[in-house]
Amino acid sequence: MESPRKFFPAVVLLLLIIAATDMVAVQARECEKDSEKFIGLCMNVENCASVCRHEGFTSARCSTFRRRCVCIKEC
Repeated sequence: MESPRKFFPAVVLLLLIIAATDMVAVQARECEKDSEKFIGLCMNVENCASVCRHEGFTSARCSTFRRRCVCIKEC
């Protein structure tokens, strides 16, 4: 019978392959920019998101303190 030491590298490699397949996808970095076309205070995120989509962004949020419309997309 073969020595257990000869199987050790194969076992480690197998464990690495199994661990790599269970990895969770990493979220892409997001870039934010104040909307150039939104007018007024941002009180409704749906209105802000609609304007941002027309500017080429994927989503939006209303800033907490300045009440500005902030457009968001992947960098």
